[in-house]
Amino acid sequence: MIKLVVSDIDGTLLSEGTTKVKLELFEIIRELKARGVMFAAASGRQYASMRHVFAPVANDIIFIAENGTNVMCREQNISSRYIDEGAAKELVRFMREQKDTEIILSTPKKMYFESKKPGFEELLTGYGNVVQRTDDLLQHCARTNKISAYRSYGIEELCAQIKDRFADRLNIAIAGAIWVDTMSLDADKGNAIAEIQKMMKITKEETMAFGDNCNDMGMLRQAGESYAVANAHPQLKESAKHIAPPQSEDGVLQVLRGLLAGEL
Repeated sequence: MIKLVVSDIDGTLLSEGTTKVKLELFEIIRELKARGVMFAAASGRQYASMRHVFAPVANDIIFIAENGTNVMCREQNISSRYIDEGAAKELVRFMREQKDTEIILSTPKKMYFESKKPGFEELLTGYGNVVQRTDDLLQHCARTNKISAYRSYGIEELCAQIKDRFADRLNIAIAGAIWVDTMSLDADKGNAIAEIQKMMKITKEETMAFGDNCNDMGMLRQAGESYAVANAHPQLKESAKHIAPPQSEDGVLQVLRGLLAGEL
């Protein structure tokens, strides 16, 4: 019996960077809770952004924010993980050297960026994030839980370059067509789910998870019933037990309807 349902947001529940989900999802979450099934949203997004998306059921779910580095429930912090300050500063300096690359440094409550590129701040706030421009990201490296690189092209090449330099110290993953996320080595959606499972005495076999990109890999491994949506990255599809319909066809909702109907 499934007792925990976890879903990524961008590319899985929503189109990248959008903020409105179908009202039916809230109804499904409430019905799941009534049947003793907890819902958790897992994303590279900031907690404030996630809470905005799920406002009608914000006190009924768990938030696995910023790839598992900030786990929240009913405004209470369950766990946080931070990047070593020295590694964070080295990473910022390295990213500054990469062509056409913008840097976003996250803390649990705010995102910082240096870019003066027109429209870049609007891109970040469009996700519902709390952001602030700074002249020097190095001033904010002491307690950063995630550092992201944005580039409108060649994101896999950029990810490979970052991994060549930092793979022994940081968890690095493609988080969308234009994002690479970096966290501490122990920070991962899957590790966050493992903590939740332990806390709630839920087994891997009692867990269902949905994702679309490489930063969902650990999450799917931690779920007995793992789904990659049809539009997912090929590597994630290979690791998933099931393939759900694409995000554009509300694949997650289709599967959850089946779960509630007793068809799964």
